[in-house]
Amino acid sequence: MNERKRWLVVVLYAVAMAWVEAAVVFYLRTLANRIDPYQANPLPDVAGLSWVELVREAATLVMLLGVGLLAGRDWRSRWGYAAVAFGTWDIFYYLFLRIITHWPHSVLDWDILFLIPLPWWGPVLAPVIIAMLMIVWGTLASQGDYEEHWFRSEWKSWLLGFMGAALALYVFMADSLRVAGQGRDVVRQVLPREFAWGWFLIAAILMSVPVLASARKVWRQRMIHSHPTPGTITDTEPFQRSIEKNFAQGPSIIE
Repeated sequence: MNERKRWLVVVLYAVAMAWVEAAVVFYLRTLANRIDPYQANPLPDVAGLSWVELVREAATLVMLLGVGLLAGRDWRSRWGYAAVAFGTWDIFYYLFLRIITHWPHSVLDWDILFLIPLPWWGPVLAPVIIAMLMIVWGTLASQGDYEEHWFRSEWKSWLLGFMGAALALYVFMADSLRVAGQGRDVVRQVLPREFAWGWFLIAAILMSVPVLASARKVWRQRMIHSHPTPGTITDTEPFQRSIEKNFAQGPSIIE
C-alpha cells in the first residue's frame, strides 16, 4: 500500500470515529440536558457518567495516536498520520454533530472541548483552525521524504510551534485556571464570557511555523527532483542502469 492509500485509510478511519464521537456526545448531552453545552456544569454527574466520560476522552486520544503509529513507516510519518487523524476527526465531529443535533448554530458558538485536566472552553472555530493546521502538517510529514534526524534541523520551528500550542491551551483553559484553587465544584460552574482571539491568533501563527517549514522543505525536494542539476545522482541514474545492463548481458568489454 502506497502512502496516498495509507493517508486515505487514516482519513476514513478518522471520519468513522468522528461519527461515533458525535453519536456518543449526542447520547450524553441528551441524558444530561446539555445539547447546547454552554451551560454551567457542562457534564452533570448523572449516574456516575463524569469519570466514564473522562476515561472515554483519554481512550479516544489513544485510538487516534494508535492509528498514526500503525500507519507510519518512521516516527515523522507516524506523528504525521496521527495529526491527520486528529484533525479530520475534530472537523467531521462538528459536521456530524450539526447533522444529529442541529448544533452548533455557528462556528462562533461556545463548546466544551475537553475535560482533561480542566474544562477547555472555546468557540468552535478555534479548534477547527488547529485541526486544519494538523491536517496540513500531517499530510506533508506523512507523504514527504525526510532525513533520519529531521527534528534536529527543525528544532527552532518546533520550539515556536510548541510555544503556540502551550499558549492555545492557556487560552482554552484560562477561565478554569483562574478558579482552579477554589475546588472542583467551582471549576464546573465557570462559564467563559469572552474569548481571547488576539492571543489565540498569536498561538495559531506560532503553531503554523512548523507547517510552513515542512511545506518549504517539500517544495525544495520537488524542485530538485523536477529540475536536477548536472552531476547529481538523479542525472547519472540512466548511465548507471546502462552499465548494469551490459554486465547482465554477457562478457565484459575488457574481454
